[in-house]
Amino acid sequence: MGILAWIVLGLLVGVLARFVMPGTQAMGIIGTILLGIVGAVVGGFIGIQLGWGDVHGFDLRSLGLAIGGGVLVLFIIGLFQKGS
Repeated sequence: MGILAWIVLGLLVGVLARFVMPGTQAMGIIGTILLGIVGAVVGGFIGIQLGWGDVHGFDLRSLGLAIGGGVLVLFIIGLFQKGS
C-alpha cells in the first residue's frame, strides 16, 4: 500500500478503535492516524504469527486485524496512563 492508503487506513482504524474502546486518551487527528497505523502494524504482526494473514488492503480481514491491533495499543496506552 502507498503512504496515502496507510494514512487513510490509519485514520479509519484509529477512529474505529477509539469507538470500540473509548477512554480518556486525549489525541488529535494526527494521534488518531498514528494510532491506526501502529494498530495496523501490530495487528498484522499478530495475524502473521497466528497464521491469519496480514494487513495488506481494505478488505474485511485486514480491517479486523488492524482494529484489533489498535484496540490492543489503546489498552497498553491506558495501562501506562493509569500507572503514572
